[in-house]
Amino acid sequence: MYYLTVRHHFDAAHFLPGYPGKCANLHGHRWLVELTVRGSQLDDLGMLVDFSLLKDRLKQVLKEFDHSLLNEHAYFSHSTPTAENLAKMLYTAQQALPSQVTLCKVRVYETPDAWVDYEGEQPCQA
Repeated sequence: MYYLTVRHHFDAAHFLPGYPGKCANLHGHRWLVELTVRGSQLDDLGMLVDFSLLKDRLKQVLKEFDHSLLNEHAYFSHSTPTAENLAKMLYTAQQALPSQVTLCKVRVYETPDAWVDYEGEQPCQA
């Protein structure tokens, strides 16, 4: 089994209503997002899927969040824009991937030292 991961970042602000600390205030992050897929069948070039295709798909989803206030995004109208909720939403948004790969997980870094992984209902095993 092959596992491929691509990453891209975006800059956005958020605040966490009801949080008992300074994150209740408006603040920003350079969010780093990783998308991991798996598959077993390589094409004639020896590739599972072209990295650039995966990068383009990820960039397309992330561009609507770049330089925005996550709290104002429709997805977060009934939830808090935590890294956990963002990871789940980005996982769901990546479902239209090439048929030869299976989406394993989305990893969202809020900072270089803090991240969350979301694997969905049927996680891939590394």
